[in-house]
Amino acid sequence: MTQPTQSAATPDLSTKPLVLATDLDGTFLGGSDEARRRLYDWIEGNRAEVGLIFVTGRDPGFVRTLTRKHGVPKPDYVVGDVGTTIASVDDDHLLAPIAELEAEIAAAWGNASARVQAALHRVPGLRLQSTGFRYRVSYDMDPDRFDPAAHDIVADMGLDALVSADRFFDVLPRGVSKGPSLLRLLAHLGVPNDRCLVAGDTLNDLSMLALGLPAVAVGNSEPALLEALKGQDHVHFAGGEGAAGIAEAILAFDALRRAAA
Repeated sequence: MTQPTQSAATPDLSTKPLVLATDLDGTFLGGSDEARRRLYDWIEGNRAEVGLIFVTGRDPGFVRTLTRKHGVPKPDYVVGDVGTTIASVDDDHLLAPIAELEAEIAAAWGNASARVQAALHRVPGLRLQSTGFRYRVSYDMDPDRFDPAAHDIVADMGLDALVSADRFFDVLPRGVSKGPSLLRLLAHLGVPNDRCLVAGDTLNDLSMLALGLPAVAVGNSEPALLEALKGQDHVHFAGGEGAAGIAEAILAFDALRRAAA
């Protein structure tokens, strides 16, 4: 794939020794205030060598508010909405979807939002989230009331269902999730896979943690995620929670020095 022309709004990550691709809630935003500040300060002090990609279920508006008003480092790119948004981030913290990377996602979703909401309207244990998404429908899930038949309903529609943290139910285009969208972005940017460290804590991170890239499951990870990753040597199972677990993995992989060698 031809590498895109870079600009101030689309930074060149292809030569950086380390690109951190991290989930937000419970991961980059997790851990103690001190651990987060130390990691964030380290990233800001090493921007020439470290690229930053948020890979999150959160929407663009949340990401912009987070980085403009809450002292969180601005990412270079975002894979958002559980992999259904792939965007660059400009100097004003606005996310700009990358059309050529989202074309397949849009085609796979079509106009499914209304059909999904109608089909799942009466499923016990699901409450539609108020945020409007372009290529997904998301629910808060009550595991005690949830009817697993929802999975069959979604599959019969030609879509994928993803449960995470035992309390979120996402309906996504078939084959689209955090992992495949991250790989698409890395290839588009010309970033070698072995220079990317991925970090997460719940089952909606499994598709990126299981890619074979250097990976960390932070110390507060969902037990089901840890079970799914058991025996995968490319994954560092951190003791530190959230940001502390990411910092631990950067040291464990000797990420900057290994990539520069």
